[in-house]
Amino acid sequence: MFSSLKSRNYRLFFAGQVVSNTGTWMQRIAQDWLVLSLTGSSTAVGVTTALQFLPMLLFGLYGGVLVDRLPKRPTLLVTQSAMAVTGLALAFLTLSGHVEVWHVYLAAFAVGLATVVDNPARQTFVSEMVGPDQLQNAVSLNSANFQSARLIGPAVAGLMITGVGTGWAFLANGLSFVAPITGLLLMRSRELHAVERAPRGKGQLREGLHYVAGRPDLIWTIVLVGFVSTFGFNFPVYLSAFADDVFHAGAGSYSLFNTLMAVGSLAGALLAARRGTARMRVLVAGAVAFGTLEIVAALAPSLWLFALLMVPIGMFGMTVNVTANSSVQLSTDPAMRGRVMSLYMMVFMGGAPLGAPIAGWITDAYGVRAGLAAGGVIAASAAVTIGLFLARVGNLRLSVGWHHGHPRVGLVPRERERERLATAA
Repeated sequence: MFSSLKSRNYRLFFAGQVVSNTGTWMQRIAQDWLVLSLTGSSTAVGVTTALQFLPMLLFGLYGGVLVDRLPKRPTLLVTQSAMAVTGLALAFLTLSGHVEVWHVYLAAFAVGLATVVDNPARQTFVSEMVGPDQLQNAVSLNSANFQSARLIGPAVAGLMITGVGTGWAFLANGLSFVAPITGLLLMRSRELHAVERAPRGKGQLREGLHYVAGRPDLIWTIVLVGFVSTFGFNFPVYLSAFADDVFHAGAGSYSLFNTLMAVGSLAGALLAARRGTARMRVLVAGAVAFGTLEIVAALAPSLWLFALLMVPIGMFGMTVNVTANSSVQLSTDPAMRGRVMSLYMMVFMGGAPLGAPIAGWITDAYGVRAGLAAGGVIAASAAVTIGLFLARVGNLRLSVGWHHGHPRVGLVPRERERERLATAA
């Protein structure tokens, strides 16, 4: 489960990300709660989320082209430093009492601009640290790292918001970037796995798109992730509204929801680290379960039932994330990985500018229960549709039977199913 941590460079990277990710989660919680406090509007929270992910939607592909050309470690030093400055600036404005909602909007957009390059650079730098044999494990541990920080960050943010104010959470996030920057500086260049960088030239963006267009396995994985992330992952809008409007609780309940979801997400990431391969059927099944559980949570009558449902929602959401991410990376040529991962991240993260305002509008107009249920219906329906389409294209059919006394459901080639039925007859 932890085999990729044998690499010294990856251990430094992993440790730095634990600290930085904790600060990032603190800022996310503080940012959403600050906007809700300043405006009283779920739509405003959705706009903040949209602004943070809008740069990925607009410029994500160009970020991938840059990442394929540039050395990853110096690039990450620049992007991590830029995000640290943004966090410190927002902390100064909040602690001085001069913060306005447009300041938060601007800070969210600035972080999004840095993420355009930072995200594909971090994703592709993993293979340089651990090599192709440990890539699946390292990708899963990265997700576990992020979710482990999610256990700590929201809880600490909730205490800070109620105790001393949101500004201290922003300050902690800005200072947390010292850890990953230090880790990057301490890495040994000779221990990195050499990856050929793409030379500067015309048509590289078009070349990357053509590469993906010729790979149905990549296309349908990215399409499914797009539906799930755009309509199902709008938790900053949903959870803050459930805590404030439905259950009439405070920031502590909002952080509790995020913490319990992180417990499930961490479990999903660690289970993914144990799996040797990333399979499409796991991705489809995880997306169906994720959407279905969101519908159930939307109907939850009590705060504690809703909170407990965050655990399996987090687990299946992370199953979708890790399975799709590792599947795309492992099946992509290293010279194309920056561009392909930028497209993947553009869809995964860039769906928020489209989905978050819609989710916020539905929440304000019809209630947060309707918004969460609608997101679950769309995510589950997309997964079922894509799963059936892939089964048809692959000449597969549903097989139901018994294996060692237990029911077994799966997709098998139609010819094999006919042979099984003939044998049974």
